[in-house]
Amino acid sequence: MKVLAVAEAKAVGGRNGHSEASDKSVAVELSIPKSMGGPGRPGTTTPEHLFAVGYSACFGSALDYVASQKKVAIPGASVSAKVSLLQRDDGGFRLGVELIVGIPGQDKSVAESLVAAAHQVCPYSHATRNNIDVKLSTVV
Repeated sequence: MKVLAVAEAKAVGGRNGHSEASDKSVAVELSIPKSMGGPGRPGTTTPEHLFAVGYSACFGSALDYVASQKKVAIPGASVSAKVSLLQRDDGGFRLGVELIVGIPGQDKSVAESLVAAAHQVCPYSHATRNNIDVKLSTVV
């Protein structure tokens, strides 16, 4: 397999710490939200926010790719991701994801076909398949 890109990051302090990319392109302070019993410090983020940002951007690129392959214009397309941290019955944790894909002005069946194809191409979708429940919603 050909390596196309490599991203490296380091976290210190876990969910109440600091994380940054090795090239300094991303640096964030992390804090457990108050809803989870943490301090919820202002100006901080969570791993779930970071995953949502990455997944939505990646899925958007996959959508652009499949649309270009099918020669379908999708100006103004957007992808919103909702990532939930869920507690399992055994006390562990897992993620749940909802992707809301907006393709304004497109026929609903064409839009849904593009979203389904993007879900097959997107590396995040591939990595999460059969491990994380991913709900897809298409809005035209």
